[in-house]
Amino acid sequence: MKTDTSKSVKILAAVLLIPVLCIALYYLVDSVWNGAFVDWFEKNYMSTRDEYLPDTGHYAVVRSPAWSELKPLLLILLICAAFLWLVSILASAHFYARTKVRRSITKTGRMLRAYMLQDKDTTEIFPKDYAELSVQMAEIKATMHRHEQLLKEEAARKNDLITYLAHDLKTPLTSVIGYLSLLDEAPDMPDRQKEKYVRITLDKARRLEKLTNEFFEITRYNLQQIALEKETIDLSYMLVQMTDEFYPLLTSRGNTAQLTVRENMTVYGDAVKLARVFNNILKNAIAYSYPNTPVEIWAENREDDIWIYFRNKGKTIPAQKLASIFEKFFRLDEARTTNAGGAGLGLAIAKEIVTLHGGNITVKSENELTTFCLVLPSCH
Repeated sequence: MKTDTSKSVKILAAVLLIPVLCIALYYLVDSVWNGAFVDWFEKNYMSTRDEYLPDTGHYAVVRSPAWSELKPLLLILLICAAFLWLVSILASAHFYARTKVRRSITKTGRMLRAYMLQDKDTTEIFPKDYAELSVQMAEIKATMHRHEQLLKEEAARKNDLITYLAHDLKTPLTSVIGYLSLLDEAPDMPDRQKEKYVRITLDKARRLEKLTNEFFEITRYNLQQIALEKETIDLSYMLVQMTDEFYPLLTSRGNTAQLTVRENMTVYGDAVKLARVFNNILKNAIAYSYPNTPVEIWAENREDDIWIYFRNKGKTIPAQKLASIFEKFFRLDEARTTNAGGAGLGLAIAKEIVTLHGGNITVKSENELTTFCLVLPSCH
């Protein structure tokens, strides 16, 4: 309130400045310059002549304005007065407009702050003439709340997953320690029994390693740190190499990889990052495939894009889960007793990398067939 009052005083002072200047000019001419102005005016704009006066019957000296000389001066003075008046009006309008804008900005800022900090409806904060702003702020606030809720849900899923992992770590670790203790306490144990215990211990140790890797995957996950180093990649060679690397995992379940890719087919992207995408998708396909079924991989050229498909035969993914399959920390198998899946980051990372390449990734699941489709640019 004090700020508004001081601004009003400044505007009033600016409006009164012109009359004050006029009075000061008059004082300067009339008092400071004494008779210098009068002498100048009489010399240039007054005429002196002898004129006969009938009333007195005598000739007398008569002084009267020289209108032919005085009219241009009056016109100049009128123009100057009009100019000064116009300048004063414009100056007042300028200062008033600036003050009004500042008041409006201050008022709007207070309303925005009140609306964002308080749980009130827009009609309680914004007047009717701020209807458009109130609608936009309501949309912004709703969007912020949605993002905040998503972050909370993501943090909750992450914390739950870490809790599950921490609990699951105890089981294989306890088993490893238990079987190693039995082997240590009974050095004369029969070879067949010893072989059984060693095999169980190795399985539990591998399970422990898998859970530990999931911990590392969660803690280092940060998509903002993904930087691409793009180049032309031989897609056919990359996919052949990848299927060779997954041969042990495929054969352990009786699965096979059926690859159909034309030779010399290329994509433009980051080789390391795309290899991670293909690995994550193929690993996911193997994990959720029925035993002794093929995993199909093929690619097609469509204009300037390459369409790459991964298809496996397994349980049909429900529609509600299919919609969340690329979300961070989402797992198809909610129970931690199964070995399928990981921390729920593989597909989220794959989607982010494909998006950074200017591509797209989708999935559909029906009739026990799940198909991932990746669209990537084939050239610059």
